[in-house]
Amino acid sequence: MPFTLPALPYAFNALEPHIDARTMEIHHGKHHNAYVTNLNNAVAGKPEESLSIEEICKNISKYPVAVRNNGGGHYNHSLFWQIMGPNAGGAPGGALADAINAAFGSFDEFKTKFNAAATGRFGSGWAWLIKDSSGSLAITSTPNQDNPLMDVAEVKGTPVLGLDVWEHAYYLNYQNRRPDYCAAWWNVVNWNEVAKLFAK
Repeated sequence: MPFTLPALPYAFNALEPHIDARTMEIHHGKHHNAYVTNLNNAVAGKPEESLSIEEICKNISKYPVAVRNNGGGHYNHSLFWQIMGPNAGGAPGGALADAINAAFGSFDEFKTKFNAAATGRFGSGWAWLIKDSSGSLAITSTPNQDNPLMDVAEVKGTPVLGLDVWEHAYYLNYQNRRPDYCAAWWNVVNWNEVAKLFAK
């Protein structure tokens, strides 16, 4: 199969108390795994079987809805696991911090605007920090499993940070309290990984 479920780079309980082990286990092992399985089934025997997930996303309008939903789910979650970690949180430094300050005024203002994008997304979706074509940072959000790489996205760019606001990402711990989940999530953001994505 061309696409595989990436291993979590930490234990299921590594993000506690902010994200509980059971949620991580179900989210990674069931939800993400299903996206991978369904994506492989959707591209089987077709030319896109040989493409990277990034290439598929960039031309998503050419493909059936099963590729859009499951391909987006695979790309989004692969990034999501990467940009979180234990003993994380705090604030970024270096070039990433400079870019955040330039785009949003301050780190606190950036967090306020990002939280607004995450809590304001109606239904299921994602909030994103992206690098646009000019190299500047911007905040956006997408519905369902869409992402800013997709040619159908309202605001296009390369994701450097993404927050899953589907209920399956937080319901066991937070129920309907999405703002509480968003606030807690900053404690597990791995800014070193985000900075690597920004540097690319």
